[in-house]
Amino acid sequence: MSQADRDEGIAWVEHQLPGLIEKVYARSVETLPVYQDEKHVATGELRRSIEDNLRFLVRALRHPGKPLDLAVPEQTGRRRAHQGVPLPEVLQVYRIGFGILWGALVERASQNPRTEVLTRLLDTSTRIWTVAEEHATAVTEAYRATTAEILISQEHRRAALVEVLLTGHVSKDAGPWEAASLLGFPADADLVVVAAQTNEVAAESLPGIARRLAELGCVSGWRLTPALQLGVIALARPDAMDEVLETLRGYPAARVGVSPPFPARTDAPRALRLARAALATTARSATKVRVFSASPIAAMIAADPHEAERLTDDVLGPVLHLAESDRDVILETLETYIDTGGSAADAAALLHCHPNTVRYRLRRIEELTGRSFTRPNDMAELAAAAYGLELTRIAQHRGA
Repeated sequence: MSQADRDEGIAWVEHQLPGLIEKVYARSVETLPVYQDEKHVATGELRRSIEDNLRFLVRALRHPGKPLDLAVPEQTGRRRAHQGVPLPEVLQVYRIGFGILWGALVERASQNPRTEVLTRLLDTSTRIWTVAEEHATAVTEAYRATTAEILISQEHRRAALVEVLLTGHVSKDAGPWEAASLLGFPADADLVVVAAQTNEVAAESLPGIARRLAELGCVSGWRLTPALQLGVIALARPDAMDEVLETLRGYPAARVGVSPPFPARTDAPRALRLARAALATTARSATKVRVFSASPIAAMIAADPHEAERLTDDVLGPVLHLAESDRDVILETLETYIDTGGSAADAAALLHCHPNTVRYRLRRIEELTGRSFTRPNDMAELAAAAYGLELTRIAQHRGA
């Protein structure tokens, strides 16, 4: 095909462009709901984008030997990613545009079926679909790269908002309540804090946890430290706590501490201390997901870590001085017995032993401490000391 023939064909295409642009626009709006309002892409911008990309194709046809300048499709891919238009819909507009252009060329060739016209059409078709493939690749790569950048930026922002909650940091324009709102937490939802030990340095021990919780209707935010994966979860409904715990138990390799539910966003720093305390107890427990007690006694103990350490020594001192293997078994039995509401049978089920074994260990605690599980005051002191022990462990863990 001669250069003159090619130039004549390109000139004809350029003359048809205004009408072709309108056809592509009308077909795109008609078939793709995302473009039927201006929520994502304004009408004028969509027309300009179609025009820019069709002219890109025409330039590629006019200069078949020149390398393609893919700036136009790359810019479109980046912009649509920022606008939140799904990639399949973005690519569909290009298919519509190229298809309408090709249809116009075929229609023109059918009106003049000379051999040289058909030869020119075949030559043009090869170039069109080659350009179309490179065009689609450029759009896709730019879109995906931009989407990745957006997601990383969003995750960094969410991690920063989680940090605001967990530290209670207040700046001139934002504090815990604002951070919770920006994270998408419902205003009336109770929150829980989760502390999961990482299995490797700065590696998530709960991969995909936000998505799994979202399937339960629970919004969450997470941040990663070298040793911990920390999260704040908004409970979707009052009974959601059991589902959240079951989801956390779905990570068999993870050790997880969970705070009791709390309504006030300003209580998140305290809840973090309780979650970390619960996590500390899993190191010597068969239970890998542990919730720190919601008891008011536990709350009071958590408010004063130094008093917690003193109380623990006063009440459980003789137990703490036992040989390590013996001490750990006794303390785990005490903590499990308290967690199960004073049920030897339930404690035995969790500890994988006979209820009489639990009762024997409880009698040892009574003998060593001089306190009885049947006297309310003694029981309160033992429970408070057990809670204090959890906080003492986390303090020691931090200092290690």
